[in-house]
Amino acid sequence: MSLMAGNTTGKLLQLTSFGESHGVAIGGVLDGLPSGIRIDFDEVNRQMNRRRPGQSRLTTSRNESDEIEWLSGIFDGVTTGTPLAFLIKNKDQRSRDYSSIKDIYRPGHADWVYDQKYGFRDYRGGGRSSARETAVRVAAGTVAGMIIPDIQVYAYVSSVGPIHSTVKYENVNPTEIDENEVRTASAMDAERMASLITELKETGDSVGGVITCVVRGVAPGLGEPVYDKLSARLASAMMSINATKGFEIGNGFQASLLRGSENNDTYNSDGQLTSNRSGGVIGGISNGMDIVFRVAFKPVSTIMKPQQTIDKDGNVVEHTNTGRHDPCVVPRAVPIVEAMTKLVLADFHLIQKSRQHT
Repeated sequence: MSLMAGNTTGKLLQLTSFGESHGVAIGGVLDGLPSGIRIDFDEVNRQMNRRRPGQSRLTTSRNESDEIEWLSGIFDGVTTGTPLAFLIKNKDQRSRDYSSIKDIYRPGHADWVYDQKYGFRDYRGGGRSSARETAVRVAAGTVAGMIIPDIQVYAYVSSVGPIHSTVKYENVNPTEIDENEVRTASAMDAERMASLITELKETGDSVGGVITCVVRGVAPGLGEPVYDKLSARLASAMMSINATKGFEIGNGFQASLLRGSENNDTYNSDGQLTSNRSGGVIGGISNGMDIVFRVAFKPVSTIMKPQQTIDKDGNVVEHTNTGRHDPCVVPRAVPIVEAMTKLVLADFHLIQKSRQHT
């Protein structure tokens, strides 16, 4: 029995990522890409800029350009069908900022569990457990989206702490999401959310939030029965993102409060559904409606307030974090959610094509 180390995702379209937050570089290998796909490098760079640190007053001040060095799998701007490998060098790492925690386990971080698993940990910014790795996902997911150009994927911040978006997903204009630094659906909501994030940043605290993702243009039939449902793969992809703590699709947890007569999506005489409480997935397979799901992110664990913890010898100590960190991760997580969604959908698209006789 072969064991997978957890650094690869996908079935026909597989992404393997590597690297640490304060290492020389991070990078990835995207295997299973069909040949003949023209890469829109401007779009890849645009998405990378949406995720990169130092982009606004609401994010960490770490300044990474996130320039991609393409190593293989592309010739004259077109995929060759061979593994697409790429590198993103770390240029603004400050490992000295973390020397004070080499013997301390920070509350909320993966420090202690990494020590338990490996008997060793890279304490520089969290090493492999750092959200720095998500830059690889954005690069690969943007390329994956070029396999399925007719499918529209967009995400937006639907809540920050107790502040919820006042715009329903059906009324969100995707072109307006990036017009504010929170990446929410309206300027009024953005102002309230940004005010809370700024307040917590100034006091050394952090806050969580929810990202809603909407997918349009998916034909019925994507997804595999039982163990590889579309909803299950989306949940797995989202829960693999740093700081995620919850996933729900369609009515989600709200469905547990309803009766079947209230929750079922019924059909018109023409075969069209009258509602979308299922979130576009029934029986683990897409039904042609918008796919709508939400991802909950916890407050960033690194806060500038003293907290009780232990050191490697088991001594109880008090620790206050230093360094550069986001007070709220959700604005920068929007392109990550979109990228992981595209990876899942592109993979299922290739699986579906392999099943159909033409």
